[in-house]
Amino acid sequence: MIKKEMIAMLLAGGQGSRLGVLTSQIAKPAVAFGGKYRIIDFALSNCINSGVDTVGVLTQYQPLRLNTHIGIGIPWDLDRNVGGVSILPPYEKNTNSQWYTGTANAIYQNLEYMEYYNPDYVLILGGDHIYKMDYEVMLKFHKANKADVTVATISVPIEEASRFGVVITDDTKRILEFEEKPEHPRSNLASMGIYIFSWPVLREALITLREQKACDFGKHIIPYCHGKKDRVFAYEYNGYWKDVGTLGSYWESNMELIDLIPEFNLYEEFWKIYTKSDKIPPQFVSKNAIVDRAIIGEATEVYGQVHNSVIGSGVIIEEGVEIYDSIIMNATCIGAGTKIYKSIIGENVHIGKKCEIGVGEEALNTWKPDVYSFGLATIGDKTIIPAGLKIGKNTAIMGETTPDDYPDGCLASGGTIIKAGEKY
Repeated sequence: MIKKEMIAMLLAGGQGSRLGVLTSQIAKPAVAFGGKYRIIDFALSNCINSGVDTVGVLTQYQPLRLNTHIGIGIPWDLDRNVGGVSILPPYEKNTNSQWYTGTANAIYQNLEYMEYYNPDYVLILGGDHIYKMDYEVMLKFHKANKADVTVATISVPIEEASRFGVVITDDTKRILEFEEKPEHPRSNLASMGIYIFSWPVLREALITLREQKACDFGKHIIPYCHGKKDRVFAYEYNGYWKDVGTLGSYWESNMELIDLIPEFNLYEEFWKIYTKSDKIPPQFVSKNAIVDRAIIGEATEVYGQVHNSVIGSGVIIEEGVEIYDSIIMNATCIGAGTKIYKSIIGENVHIGKKCEIGVGEEALNTWKPDVYSFGLATIGDKTIIPAGLKIGKNTAIMGETTPDDYPDGCLASGGTIIKAGEKY
C-alpha cells in the first residue's frame, strides 16, 4: 500500500452562480483571473509550494475547460507516477449513481481514492479563492496541538461575518463554538473553508454521516466532530485572502493587482503561482497606443488606449478603442472606436465598432439585482455585440445578439439580454 503523509482534496465543482453569465459555461474555479491565470491556479500552486504532491480535484459543474486546463498537472509539477493530480468527477456506481450533493458528500464519494494513499492527514480545500498559504505551517500547528481537526480562519469585518462559518476559541485556539452563517455573529473569526483532518477522524465522520442529505463540512462534519469532543482547533491566517464569489469582489481583486505596490503580488520568486501557458507570441503595443496602469496578456494586440485595466491573452484592441477600469478576458476582439467603462467582458467575445459600454446613470438590474450590481456591465463568453450600440450599467448580456435585441440601439442600465438556449 502507498503511504502519503498528507493528501489534498480540492473541491472544484461549484457553479458560482453569483458570478452570473461569467459561469454560465464554465465552473467558477476555471474563470480567468489577473490576465493570465485561472482561479484554481492559486490552490494548486499553494499545494506544490507547500510540498503537497497528491491532489484530488473534485469536479462536477461544466468541467470541460477546468479539465483541459489542469490536464496531467505539468505546470504545477503534479505529473507524477505516484500521487500527482487526479480529476475526480461523479461516476456510475453499481448500486446507485448520484451527483455530489454537498462538499462532504463529494469527499465521501471518493473514499476509495483517499484509502489508496492511506494518508495520516487530509487537507480539504476550495478551488475558488485567491490567496497564498503554506499548508505545511498549518500542518505543523495541527500536529503541535494534537488536533483531530484544524480549521483555517481569518478575521473579517463583523458586518460580513454572517456570510461565513464563525468560530469562538479559547486561549489555546481550541474551538469552543462553531456557527455556520449565523444571523447575529458573536465573533469575526471566519472559517476559510480550508481544513486539515487526521485521516481516521475524517473517515469515521464521513461514514457516520453518509446518509445525511446534502452533507456539508460547515453544516454537518465540523459540528459532528466538535459534538463528540474531538480536538478541533482554529489556525489563524493573516495573509491576503479573497473570496471572489461576487462580480464586485472579482472585479475589485483584479483591479488591486495593478496598484503600484499590489497587496497581492503575483510575481514573488519564492512563492510562484503556476498556470498552464500555451506557447504564444508576446503582446504587441502599437506606437500610437496608450497603456496606463494595466496588465496585458501574451499575444494581445493594442492599437487603442487601455487605462487601469486587466487584459487577458490573445485580445485584439483596435484603433480608437478606449478601455477604463475593466477586465477583458482571453481571445476577445474590441472593434475600432468602442469605449468601455467599468466592465467585465468574458472570453471569445466580439464587440462591434463604435459601441459604448458601461455608460449612463446606474439603475437596479431588473432580472437579478443581487448579482448584476456594483455599477458593472457584464458580458458572458462567446457573446457577439453588433456595432454602434450603447450599453448601460448593472447590465448582463449573453449570446449572439443582433441589432433587433436593442430597441433604439441601446440596452439601458439595469437591462439584461440572455439569448434563448443560453444558460446563466
